[in-house]
Amino acid sequence: MKAHSNSSAGEPAVLAELIQQHSLDPLRKAARDLRLTEDLALALLERRDLPHQVIEDLTKNMAVMKHRRVINAVVIHPRTPRHVSLPIARRLYNFELMQITLLPTVTADLKMFAEEQLINRVETISAGERLALAKRGSTRIAAALLLDAEARVIEAALHNPYMTERWIVKAALDDDAPQALIDALCRDSKWSLRREVRAALLRNEKTPLARVVAFAESMSSMALREILLHSRLPRNVKEYLQKILEQRPLGIK
Repeated sequence: MKAHSNSSAGEPAVLAELIQQHSLDPLRKAARDLRLTEDLALALLERRDLPHQVIEDLTKNMAVMKHRRVINAVVIHPRTPRHVSLPIARRLYNFELMQITLLPTVTADLKMFAEEQLINRVETISAGERLALAKRGSTRIAAALLLDAEARVIEAALHNPYMTERWIVKAALDDDAPQALIDALCRDSKWSLRREVRAALLRNEKTPLARVVAFAESMSSMALREILLHSRLPRNVKEYLQKILEQRPLGIK
């Protein structure tokens, strides 16, 4: 019994030595070993010089691939082949995908894949999860949630730290932009002051008349004429804005 105990105690030490090797064979041997622990697998995956064959062997080792931390470490490892990482990434939880999109070390293609997975899941994600994603998700994820059905999710997306004017304008011009988004933009102390955002709101038929008038008055005559050419505002509102233009003193551009 004592000999058996010593043998068992020595197994992690042997594997710990193997994962420090630089030759391919001992690394592959360690990756395939069913006695490999979660901690040893994570230590192995910390090596940036890890050959892709070792990672592929590791993904077939069910003793360690049952652990979420190992699964995530495999997906984000720079040496993991895309034919290995992408199928695994499809099985990640929503917040695991979100973390990938925010990691600066993750490659652009993997980050985009993770974003697309989340965006495709939006309709099946709970309101609480959507709210969290709107607050902390990457720019593209927050931008997708600007068109959400819930006002609180839209508000959170508007104040996401990664949100940019480009995505705000795109959402405001979207035919499916919800009324809640337009209303939130009109009263937002930051975005409602942006010229391009105001121009987008002046092109949207859902913008309240009072805000249409206020935004129009802040525009130059030249800019307002250009906006009216492509606006989806109701005809009577357009005619009202046209009168504002006509009443402006000559020489004001």
